[in-house]
Amino acid sequence: MFDESLLDDPDALSRADVHGLLRGAAESGARVRTAARNTAEAGVDALRPDGRALAVLVAGPGPAAGCVADLLAALATGTAPVSLIRPTGVAPAPGALTWTLPGWTGPLDLLLVATPDGTEPGLAILLEQAYRRGCSVVCVTPAGSPLADATTQARGLAIPLTDSPSEPRTPGEAPAEARAALPVGPGTLWSLLTPLLALADRIGLLSADAAAVDALADRLDQVAERCGPAVATYSNPAKTLAAELADTLPLIWTEGELAAAAGRHFAMVLPALAGRPALAAELPEALTAHGTLLSGAFAAGADPEEFFRDRVEEPEALHARIVLLREQEPGITSPGPAARELALQRETPISELEPAEGDTPLETAAELLAITDFAAVYLALASTP
Repeated sequence: MFDESLLDDPDALSRADVHGLLRGAAESGARVRTAARNTAEAGVDALRPDGRALAVLVAGPGPAAGCVADLLAALATGTAPVSLIRPTGVAPAPGALTWTLPGWTGPLDLLLVATPDGTEPGLAILLEQAYRRGCSVVCVTPAGSPLADATTQARGLAIPLTDSPSEPRTPGEAPAEARAALPVGPGTLWSLLTPLLALADRIGLLSADAAAVDALADRLDQVAERCGPAVATYSNPAKTLAAELADTLPLIWTEGELAAAAGRHFAMVLPALAGRPALAAELPEALTAHGTLLSGAFAAGADPEEFFRDRVEEPEALHARIVLLREQEPGITSPGPAARELALQRETPISELEPAEGDTPLETAAELLAITDFAAVYLALASTP
């Protein structure tokens, strides 16, 4: 059950936030700045690359690794293929995953490993594979972790993961998200992504200089101010979105590569944090991929007995709601109007998020990811079993 009144009670939100999710989301900008300093101290600015990598591979546990790969691919704009290495199996240890390099990986390729834990044996084995094939390795992981040591042994570059500014920890200790047994924590994504942005800028994969990273941190701070717990729901885009998604099946439709990355991340964070199912698809394919959902059992008004339902004893049936995430793409015909028209025809409510015109790609990513992260947190905090 979703208690919307909780959204406008900062004290109640604070009491419900036992894992510090709101703090993690609010600290994203600070994490970016600290991660940029840590990356420079790790020697990334002094790298003298021989040339751009032939292919870039990204590996790591959880939703953050997939989002890192998606964002790097969108920002690289075709300069080199960026792809995610997904886990291929389960190791003998309980819950341990395994990763395997593609058969074509060689000395001209670059492996990026991003993990907030640093104890995954499967990733250490992956680093050994990369070393044997002569593949360059960069790993963002907690300082002093087993994976940091494995990176050094593989003659790679280990960049220390930036901790929460309010929760420093000793080397080798699991991060707050892992200690709380959470699958993902807001803010961690930016701690993992920022060093890789600096590295990608250094090797010519994309443009993310110091000024761009500063602007990214500033935008995350601005979103935190607009979406903070003290800001009322009517003027808070994250609280508004959370309230709109209560008791719905979110269909996250995206327009543009950066929006697609944010949409896929949102679809993974909603079940991970709030225990809510969600589906993501890119426009215009989403119109056909999810079209049946808008006229089937999940359609608005699909239950003719809804009017007579006992609101206390009987849980409300899930109905689809479209969440449209868009980015400004000059010169490209937008499928957005077609999405709105289909929603109108099927009497399906729609929520929209779109960054301001003139935003840089990094600012666009920050806007969409930060607002949806805050929304997932509010949905989690205001929901009771």
